Amino acid sequence: MTRDELPRLFCSVSLLTNFEDVCDYMDWEVGVHGIRIEFINEKGSKRTATYLPEVAKEQGWDHIQTIDSLLRKGGYKAPITNEFRKTIKLTRYRSEKMTMSYTEYLAHRQHHHFQNVKIPCSSVQDLQIQHKQPEHQG
Repeated sequence: MTRDELPRLFCSVSLLTNFEDVCDYMDWEVGVHGIRIEFINEKGSKRTATYLPEVAKEQGWDHIQTIDSLLRKGGYKAPITNEFRKTIKLTRYRSEKMTMSYTEYLAHRQHHHFQNVKIPCSSVQDLQIQHKQPEHQG
């Protein structure tokens, strides 16, 4: 990446929430839920794979296409049957995606930089002496 490309840079972070284990591998909504699958591969090893909620929708996949793609992503190489799909442990979740452009990042950084400016101890002591409250005379 070059300096000239920075103004076109975007960064996204997805916060994953509301994890729910479900009994049926079809019990999730395309475009609403992300899914994490756990399965035993053909060699007897436990494997996992996940897709964020937007993946299936962006790819135009239905439930079966998404599950099959996740199995392949997780390293499953054997033929995929409906019987095998029923052995999958599926967890559905939701996510909140936040995106920031490089320009927004610079503005945020500049704003927070000025809020976090450190004042030298000697200046703080001078301010405390100047703003000392007069003692109450009784």
